[in-house]
Amino acid sequence: MMDKAYEAKKYEDDIYKKWEESGVFTADVNSDKESFTISMPPPNATGVLHLGHAAFLTIEDIMIRHRRMKGFEALWLPGTDHAAIATESVVIKNLKNEQGIKNPRSLGREGLVDEIKKYVEKSQGTIRSQIRKMGASCDWSREGYTMDESLNRCVNEVFKKMYDDGLIYRGERVVNWDVALQTTLADDEVEYEEKEGTLYTFEYLSAEQTGGDPMYVATSRPETKLGDTALAIHPDDTRFGHLVGKTFDVEWPHGRKIKVTVIADREVDPEFGTGVVGVTPFHSKVDYDLWQRHKDIIQSYPIQVIGEDGFIMETIDGYAGLSVEEARNKFIEGLKNDGRLKLEEKYAQQLSISYRSKMPVEPLPKLQWFIDVNKRFKIENSKLKLSKSEMTLKEIMQEVVKNHQIRIIPERFEKTYFHWIDNLQDWCISRQIWWGHQVPVWYKDEEVYVGIESPKGNEWIRDEDTLDTWFSSALWTWSTLIDPKVAADTSLSLNDLLEKSPDFNKFHPTSVMETGYDILFFWVARMILMTTYATGEIPFETVYLHGLIRTRDGSKMSKSKPETCIDPLDMIDKYGTDALRMSVVTGSTPGNDMRLYEEKIQGYRNFTNKLWNASRFVLGILEEKSIKDEPKIDYEKLSDADEWILGKLNDTIQFADKGLMEYRIGEVGQALYDFLWNDFCDWYLELSKGEKQNPAVLYYVLKNILILLHPIIPFSTEVIWGEMPGQNEMLIGQKYSEIGGKKYNIDSTSLIIDVITKIRHLRSENKIEPIQKIPVTIYGNKSINILERGSEDIIRLARISDLTLKGSGEKLANAATDIVNGIEIFVPLDGLVDTEKEKARLEKEISNLSGYIKGLEAKLSNDNFVKNAPKEVVDGEKSKLDEAKDKVEKMTEQLNNL
Repeated sequence: MMDKAYEAKKYEDDIYKKWEESGVFTADVNSDKESFTISMPPPNATGVLHLGHAAFLTIEDIMIRHRRMKGFEALWLPGTDHAAIATESVVIKNLKNEQGIKNPRSLGREGLVDEIKKYVEKSQGTIRSQIRKMGASCDWSREGYTMDESLNRCVNEVFKKMYDDGLIYRGERVVNWDVALQTTLADDEVEYEEKEGTLYTFEYLSAEQTGGDPMYVATSRPETKLGDTALAIHPDDTRFGHLVGKTFDVEWPHGRKIKVTVIADREVDPEFGTGVVGVTPFHSKVDYDLWQRHKDIIQSYPIQVIGEDGFIMETIDGYAGLSVEEARNKFIEGLKNDGRLKLEEKYAQQLSISYRSKMPVEPLPKLQWFIDVNKRFKIENSKLKLSKSEMTLKEIMQEVVKNHQIRIIPERFEKTYFHWIDNLQDWCISRQIWWGHQVPVWYKDEEVYVGIESPKGNEWIRDEDTLDTWFSSALWTWSTLIDPKVAADTSLSLNDLLEKSPDFNKFHPTSVMETGYDILFFWVARMILMTTYATGEIPFETVYLHGLIRTRDGSKMSKSKPETCIDPLDMIDKYGTDALRMSVVTGSTPGNDMRLYEEKIQGYRNFTNKLWNASRFVLGILEEKSIKDEPKIDYEKLSDADEWILGKLNDTIQFADKGLMEYRIGEVGQALYDFLWNDFCDWYLELSKGEKQNPAVLYYVLKNILILLHPIIPFSTEVIWGEMPGQNEMLIGQKYSEIGGKKYNIDSTSLIIDVITKIRHLRSENKIEPIQKIPVTIYGNKSINILERGSEDIIRLARISDLTLKGSGEKLANAATDIVNGIEIFVPLDGLVDTEKEKARLEKEISNLSGYIKGLEAKLSNDNFVKNAPKEVVDGEKSKLDEAKDKVEKMTEQLNNL
């Protein structure tokens, strides 16, 4: 017999161990079954489980368990990411704080990398155990890691192929420099924060120099003017058009001298500031592009003002060694003293921030490795459906989504994807750190060698940089399917690696990439870029984007505000994994954020308890009747209630199966919740008490409930399944539910339920005590026979003392009344309700609410309020108005009934 209550802690670890040891997680590469593959987005090897992980692990596990039960050869490949910058910075910090090593780089590259490897090895065990805690049925035998040797081989192969095709090049460009972490960042690793800044307007060229009006420049970064090479105006600027092409000597405060050439360019906004822009090519990507377009007439070569350490370069006279802020203050003070500063004004500016360090980003010139996304190349051995034989990487990325080789859910994110691709610039792939895949390039004097292993000879020096983490993780869907033994053979080409790897040929392209919409650009787009190029295949057929998990009030959970964060491991400890899993998917929709709080998780613990108690009830009946094997349903002896629940079950099976095939997971979760709680527990179990009980139907419905719920709440369903008579194999390996039996009549019982519900509603509206039995009169019209058959249930479940059933009749005076499906229901109120007193109460409440409604309508008709108030406040007021109107409508109906 089942325990009285479900205690998650008692079962979960043992059940997971049984699943894992049974081999059910392991996909068979030799199977003839259709494959269904998910590559798990690899958590950072040094990370800990957070709610984002809990969400994607639950969603993906639901997909995998459902397809596995549907008969697919389901592979869910787990793994971890080496998270280059994040991991190296954590280890360096630990070495400083815990081991007292002031400069961890003094260990040398090999020494520091060894320390990082040790740290990662310890940390990986933590994230693995936490993934298991979530019930993730992934194939641990195929676990990947972005620094595995076979993945490193793939990284080097792709780098070499792209280099040979002219798609990877090395050049000096203005890049995003993270001063705090001392490395470059890709464009989409830069965040923007609006902060108050100061716009300084000052005289750049005197009236004497211009031969007319002085030339003023407005800038928020005056210290960079120390490295200007040009002054840019719009071609239509009549004030200074005569100066275009001329070069001027400019002396700044404290002896700094520069030469600037006046240029005209249509990119200059004549409405911003003074309409004149100081061009600093080495400290602005926009300015760098301006210099590239006009470098033939600009006499000065770009000058670097700010160094990688964030301080002014030693070559900048009068400011060398100063911090950016010190240099700015010194420069502005000098302008004031010279009488050249015209204006200082506050304005909102977008500040570039590193998403890694959360510190300001400095645009600096660096010699870096780039992927050229705009260069055409010849496409060979491709399985892609493409319109041309020569395309750019950008064009391929656009076309595979436009022609729906890859589908994005929800579809609205396609527009976001295309916008990002349209604005995509060459991708800077080199990083100035030691942890990661080292760039596979060697130098000897003027020679450059690119290969998968080092060239022969001792004179070669390897490039010090490592590759962007996203470079290796962009290969994730296929590099993890390459046979390590095949990868170890350096004589094989990249195509050989693909052709000789059974897992790749069976399980790629993968079926779905499920991840958060916030990394659509960071990762998803790059996987499409790299995989279509390297393999000639799409990486996945479908992209499923889940939303962010937010606090009760809709704000973002933040580590800086611990009170806003929910630790999933704490929730598992308190309420069990199933409750957490149910809470992160039920009612959710792809691409939309959801709010989560502890009471919600606790509420879904109540759901698992409901399932447990309903199962104990059914299994108790089976035990009483000594049923030790699965009973067969006699379809000739079904009651109306049996037909109803079997019909509702078929509807639910069809909805759940179709919904999961179409990735409508939140809707399926809600439908299964409603079926168990409402249809099965609240109605069928109540309608089939006593002699009406049909053990075979009870068994059959419970069996299918467990199967349907298993992908979502696997632990409690597996425990209950083990108690089911005749079930000797684990639930995880069972076939998914299918519609069975015959076409059932659900109308009769649905009608009885509707009548009972209406009577309960009338009782509630008229404040009749739930315990008090009441007389009821019903005119059944065409449904009288059905009502007579269900009269016992109506009397018992609606708590009726005297039920009068007639085909038709006169309307009863002083009675609450309602109509459902042509059936008239009367609840006499004499002796139950003080009619006059109730009328007075309703009239007063209606009057008060009407005044409240007028006030809300006046507020919402005020354009200033609607335009200026935060959207959530306006939406809140609209919600209050709808609620108040609904209350008035219901109260008016009650008043009319009285």
